[in-house]
Amino acid sequence: MLTIGLTGSIGMGKSTTAAMFREAGIPVYDADAAVADLYVKGGAAVEPLEAAFPGVTKDGAVDREALRQRVLGNDEAMAKLNSIVHPLVGMSRMGFFAEAQAAKADMVILDIPLLFETGGNANMDAVVVASAPAEMQRERVLAREGMTDARLDDILKRQTPDAEKRARADFIVDTGQGLEHARAQVQEIIAALRDPLRRPQKKTAAPK
Repeated sequence: MLTIGLTGSIGMGKSTTAAMFREAGIPVYDADAAVADLYVKGGAAVEPLEAAFPGVTKDGAVDREALRQRVLGNDEAMAKLNSIVHPLVGMSRMGFFAEAQAAKADMVILDIPLLFETGGNANMDAVVVASAPAEMQRERVLAREGMTDARLDDILKRQTPDAEKRARADFIVDTGQGLEHARAQVQEIIAALRDPLRRPQKKTAAPK
C-alpha cells in the first residue's frame, strides 16, 4: 500500500484536492479533522491541554481561539502543544491505516498541512502539493471570517514557501484553473502512482 502525502499552504486548495482523491475511491486521512476530534468534548487532548495551558477549555472542549492566542508567536508553547497533540494524532492515524489495509486499498492519502515543516515527507512514497497563484491564495484566505492581512502573514511565515513545496513535490495539482482542471490532474496522478514505470522512486539515504 502506497502512502502519499498531500500538502499545500493555506488557501491553496488542499482540502478540495483531498476531496477529489476521496471521490476517486482513495482513502484520505485528514490531519486537521483528527485534531478537531481530539479537541471536542470528551476528546483525548482536552485534559492534557487544559493541564498544560490552564484556561484554554470551555464547556469541556478546547477553545481553539484561546489556545491559538496562548501559543501564537511562542515557540516554546508551540513545542509543548505539538508534544501533546502529535502522539494522539499518530494513534488515530494507525487506526486509519488498519482500516485501509483491511479494505485492501492500494494507496492512501495523508492530508497533512505541515508535511514539509515536520519532516513527514521523508516517510512518504510520494508527495502531492496543491498550489495556486499567490494573489488567488491571498484572495481566498482573506475571504474567510476573522482573517486579516496580519494574521495571514504570520501564518505564511510559519509555512514552507509555496515555491519550495513545488520544487520538492513529486506531483503538483494546480487549483487555480478551475475544479475540472484540478480533477483531471488528480486522476492523472492516481494513474501514474498505479503504474510502476511512472511512479516516483522512493528516495533512499546515500551510503556512508
